[in-house]
Amino acid sequence: MTAPLPDFRSPTFLRQHLRDTMAFYDPVATDPSGGLYHFFLDDGTVYDTRTRHLVSATRFVVTHAMLYRTTGEARYQAGMRHALQFVRDAFLDPATGGYAWLIDWHDGRATVLDATRHCYGMAFVMLAYARAFEAGVPEARAWLAEAFDTAERHFWQPSQGLYADESSPDWALTGYRGQNANMHACEAMISAFRATGEQRYIERAEQLAQGICQRQAALSDRASASAAEGWVWEHYQADWSVDWEYNRHDRTNIFRPWGYQVGHQTEWAKLLLQLDALAPADWHLPCARFLFDDALAKGWDAVHGGIVYGMAPDGSVCDDGKYHWVQAESMAAAAVLAVRTGEPRYWDWYDRIWNYCWEHFVDHEHGAWFRILDGANRNHTREKSNAGKVDYHNMGAVYDVLLAIG
Repeated sequence: MTAPLPDFRSPTFLRQHLRDTMAFYDPVATDPSGGLYHFFLDDGTVYDTRTRHLVSATRFVVTHAMLYRTTGEARYQAGMRHALQFVRDAFLDPATGGYAWLIDWHDGRATVLDATRHCYGMAFVMLAYARAFEAGVPEARAWLAEAFDTAERHFWQPSQGLYADESSPDWALTGYRGQNANMHACEAMISAFRATGEQRYIERAEQLAQGICQRQAALSDRASASAAEGWVWEHYQADWSVDWEYNRHDRTNIFRPWGYQVGHQTEWAKLLLQLDALAPADWHLPCARFLFDDALAKGWDAVHGGIVYGMAPDGSVCDDGKYHWVQAESMAAAAVLAVRTGEPRYWDWYDRIWNYCWEHFVDHEHGAWFRILDGANRNHTREKSNAGKVDYHNMGAVYDVLLAIG
């Protein structure tokens, strides 16, 4: 007999799912010598004790802060502080204000493996500080301000109203521009404003949202993207003209894949409505509706269920894999839209996505979510968490739903 499905809209279920997900990491993740381990197999085995990635390091701060804010349990605040201290001790270069992208941690010492400065990484540094300040670390407010000032000084491009993406360790910019760093910077700015009330953060969030979801999205016109008109493309040249070929033949780049990311359309929908709750603007809701509705209409797999990863400008699926974060962000966006509009169809989407994730992504044996499945929902890797995952997206989505339903 099949067990009945949980009530996915229940705050009690959502809070418990946060605990259950973190429990996968709780017993094994903490490294007493500093920070947390970043690489886990499906059963929780740590398969790399030394490599540490800036995105994982900062996301552990965020996930622990969410658990502390949700439960009030001191162990989560302690975990957050442990993760936060490691970001500052192991990744921050005090001389430049920059953060290493990748390090080797051994015998309590960090060796930098990749010192490239990524705005994407800086966005998560700011998000970590904002969430830490909100969760009872008063000094994190000044650290947030310092990181914001560093990003403004080295990545911000006033003429474009967006952040550049990447630089050398001494802040020489490369020519690549990307929407993803700006999207997560927008997320960080929303959290920074929630935590501090400082107007500059929400003003920057609005500017980023307009730059990507209005100006850059308009470059996906009918002539160049017949099936994705008005969608957000990922990759741009230094002048913010579209780079249609970037990584076209490389499906392995987890941070810069080719094609329209279906999950980024829905993630922007969520962010636009979170922004609208703090600084309303007439364009937020129509844009959020369009991005979500069109993404689900074209990205939902009617045969196997779930939302596909990548779509080409002509509407063909260029990557039919199912990624955990795409489902999670879309589920959160559906809930935020349901609350904002009162339309039952968004709750229907929320339930449909959760049903799919409960069947295919939630690991009911070992805990947490599987990372990636193929188009037919088969798991081909034993890696539950590699660089960047740490279940930040799915835990964050549950947290966002809790915030949305009050």
